[in-house]
Amino acid sequence: MEKGQNFNHPKKGSRIEVEPIRGEKDIKAIIQLLSGHPRDHLLFVMGINNGIRVGDLLNIKVGDVRYLKPGQVHQITESKTKKKNVVVINKSVRKALDTYFSNSISQIENHHYLFRSRKGENFPLSVQAVHGLVKKWTQAINLKGNYGTHTLRKTWGYQQRTKYGVGFDVIAKRFNHSDPKTTMTYLGIEDKEVHSILMNEIG
Repeated sequence: MEKGQNFNHPKKGSRIEVEPIRGEKDIKAIIQLLSGHPRDHLLFVMGINNGIRVGDLLNIKVGDVRYLKPGQVHQITESKTKKKNVVVINKSVRKALDTYFSNSISQIENHHYLFRSRKGENFPLSVQAVHGLVKKWTQAINLKGNYGTHTLRKTWGYQQRTKYGVGFDVIAKRFNHSDPKTTMTYLGIEDKEVHSILMNEIG
């Protein structure tokens, strides 16, 4: 490595792909790490349970999701693609929302951004701030690799494929990818990783 070069940043003219969080124990470790930080806990849980871009998560207002029950959705228009998509409220997300609202030290109004910056105004966190948070969380549990904002989205896809066996065509549709091969490459999933889960014994 050249003098002054940061291993977490690509060389000029190249790029480093961020990774999904592959291990379930690592996911649980971050959830435990964030247990005393309701906003960040909600951000992580909602991110890994939805698979949408962080920028779209940050656009959500409190009133969009405050009263939604598990199984209900909030319609969004993706800021990057302008395509329609949804934010899904499952039981884990609903529980994280309840924890966030019940532990807030200040009044949370429906017009507030769900993931407000702590600067005092009604501004959402920036994508850059979330990038730093994800790096901080993964470093705190000594997780090797390169992580950032896309880690949350990729973790959703990776876990759906390897843990639940969801097809790449379904995940590609959720990601608004043009084809499943793009999704496979995006998630960094190799054939051997998919095949290995078939050796898991059930019953």
